[in-house]
Amino acid sequence: MKILTCSAHLQQLEGILRKSLPIALPVFGAVLNINRGNPGQFEVLVDKWPEFGAVLARPSGEVASGDTGHCRRGVTQCPGTCQACSEQPVLWWVLGLDLGMLRHWEALQLDLWDTGSTGVGLGDDGSGTGAPAPGVRVGSLSPSHVDLLNETWPYGGNARSRRFLAEILGRFPQVCLQDGNGQPLAWVLTDHFGTGTHSYTLPEHRRHGYMQVALTVAAQRAHARGFPTFG
Repeated sequence: MKILTCSAHLQQLEGILRKSLPIALPVFGAVLNINRGNPGQFEVLVDKWPEFGAVLARPSGEVASGDTGHCRRGVTQCPGTCQACSEQPVLWWVLGLDLGMLRHWEALQLDLWDTGSTGVGLGDDGSGTGAPAPGVRVGSLSPSHVDLLNETWPYGGNARSRRFLAEILGRFPQVCLQDGNGQPLAWVLTDHFGTGTHSYTLPEHRRHGYMQVALTVAAQRAHARGFPTFG
């Protein structure tokens, strides 16, 4: 396969994939991140250019036997010769999901972003449409919160998950609702594919609408960066 390194080609690919949503989601978020500074240090490969039939997004320099931890690789495949990927249904799948994450892909991709939900599948607090209480503010998580993230993530609790969470915390956009003392109440983290990797409300702060607020803020910020919004 051919690695796309030309910025013009990458921008062209972004436009093609955007026309093919949502079936292009497995790689679209990675391409968006690559074209916006490439914080995840990813690369995109195609079977041929410009009339490609398959697109692969993966960590730069990855080898087949490499251990990528929790990091996903996205693949979109189109039958036959395809420029717009929109003339007929495409087959897509995800490679390299760890800890059984493959069966949870559809829930994880609710990000990119679903503003019409209260966070179902991403950390629903069952809050309805309530507004956050006075004194709650929008902030961000810091590296000191990695252990908390690792303890509350369904796939966490080990050294590999901690490294992964520390990486996405330092590289990708995230939103955190904090109390008056700056302590986290609820948060939304994104990853290399622009998806909601870890969204959570602490149990003692649920049913106050915090997750809905966090998701809405995250969606607005993502939309401002050119990421699509669904819902």
